[in-house]
Amino acid sequence: MIIAVPKEIKNNENRVALTAAGTEILKKAGHQILIEKNAGKGSGISDQDYKEAGAEIIADKKELFDRAEMIIKVKEPLKEEYNLFKEGQILFTYLHLAADQELTEALKERGVTAVAYETVQTEDGELPLLTPMSEVAGRLSVQAAASFLEKPKGGSGMLLGGVPGVKPAKVVVIGGGIVGRNAAKIALGMGADVTIMDIKQSTMRYIDDTFPCGIKTIMSNQSHVAEEVKEADVVIGAVLIPGAKAPNLVTEEMIKTMTNGSVVVDVAIDQGGCIEGTYPTTHDDPVFTKHGVIHYSVANMPGAVARTSTFALTNATLPYIKKLAARGYKKAMLNDYSLALGLNIYQGEIICQAVAESFNQEYKNLDKLLESWQ
Repeated sequence: MIIAVPKEIKNNENRVALTAAGTEILKKAGHQILIEKNAGKGSGISDQDYKEAGAEIIADKKELFDRAEMIIKVKEPLKEEYNLFKEGQILFTYLHLAADQELTEALKERGVTAVAYETVQTEDGELPLLTPMSEVAGRLSVQAAASFLEKPKGGSGMLLGGVPGVKPAKVVVIGGGIVGRNAAKIALGMGADVTIMDIKQSTMRYIDDTFPCGIKTIMSNQSHVAEEVKEADVVIGAVLIPGAKAPNLVTEEMIKTMTNGSVVVDVAIDQGGCIEGTYPTTHDDPVFTKHGVIHYSVANMPGAVARTSTFALTNATLPYIKKLAARGYKKAMLNDYSLALGLNIYQGEIICQAVAESFNQEYKNLDKLLESWQ
């Protein structure tokens, strides 16, 4: 199969979808790898590294897309890339379509077989391709919050961990999944007063059993969230519903009760956000202040630590890329239902129910589609 890796064009997106080592593995398996010129530069991977691994370097993005059978990316295509796609091409990337109807319609119109990293789901409910970036984003969220608490950056002037005789900042993490647990881990390590909220009792028990003493767990409901947000110096929004638009769990009315110079970080912003009033920001201009509270809502947080993120992502995606390339998407999905769950768009139709429901559109049943392929 001809596999193409474009250079990412989203603001400050320095990740790349494939490492040189991953390229070598796919090349040895008999596939042709096309890498856009300088695609790996932001992650410290040179064109020469890719050449030595067996890739062909392509200077023209249109040529890259024209020749590709499968395109692997990190972030969703932007408007200037829509018309580069051809009918029947496989697109394998983070898509987050439930928060982007324009992209959804573009992929339908172009006849792309769109497979989303974030909806690939194993039988036990794990999201193996979302997990590594969730780990990165969760850890980064606390670093960002600690930085923007500083007075010169508009914050309240609190040190996250305090010092002897002075209380630490109170960090409230809403969502006890991968993002939330990683955020809590870093916040605890920095000495903060940490509370995690979730709707599942089993998650609360797991966190209580596995985290160091001192972390607080509180069942998430509107009343409890309001109480905790009011007292928080930092709120981390870490809520995820696989494939669906994130629910607004922190309202603007709650934000208004926070102390001026407090910080909220909406890690769910690429799924529409779970903190009311947030909108996507960039690494160039990462925050805005509303109701006296600093809002950090960068939609590609892991792009800030591109090298770490690129290697972590390829570790997770490469086994699935190999399956798609070796067998074609139909056989690969028939043999691996977790991969089939990543199928969001096929032949102009929405396959992922959560995406369709976000736009009040019809969807094609995945199981029936798989049956038709047998």
